[in-house]
Amino acid sequence: MLMRTDPFRELDRLAQQLMGPGTWSKPSAMPMDAYREGDEYVVAFDLPGVTADAIDIDVERNMLTVKAERRPVAKADDVQMELSERPLGAFSRQLVLADTLDTEHIQADYDAGVLTLRIPIAERAKPRKISIGVGSGRREISG
Repeated sequence: MLMRTDPFRELDRLAQQLMGPGTWSKPSAMPMDAYREGDEYVVAFDLPGVTADAIDIDVERNMLTVKAERRPVAKADDVQMELSERPLGAFSRQLVLADTLDTEHIQADYDAGVLTLRIPIAERAKPRKISIGVGSGRREISG
């Protein structure tokens, strides 16, 4: 539906944790959930500590790209870091959207570190009834 199957996703996640933060040329993946709710698909990305202006969302044809960057927090000169486990750097995720989704009307909201995209299902893809016309008799085609 929304993304390609990736059997090595957990291995990639572990490797990214060991190799450090992502860069714009090689960003880390961001965790996400995707589900259908009524007549739209909802995709939620976890981006705690990322400001809304550091998030970039693009759609080209049927490829949705979400990029974000978690920057270091400015600290005073007399602060000595004891432990730093929160990853910094670039994060990115690409999803291939089905042709049945309306990419012209995607809504994006960012609240409490969660970016939520709502992608409506296109009208042409929704189920509909087709009426059957009943003719009054046989018609002949003359030629």
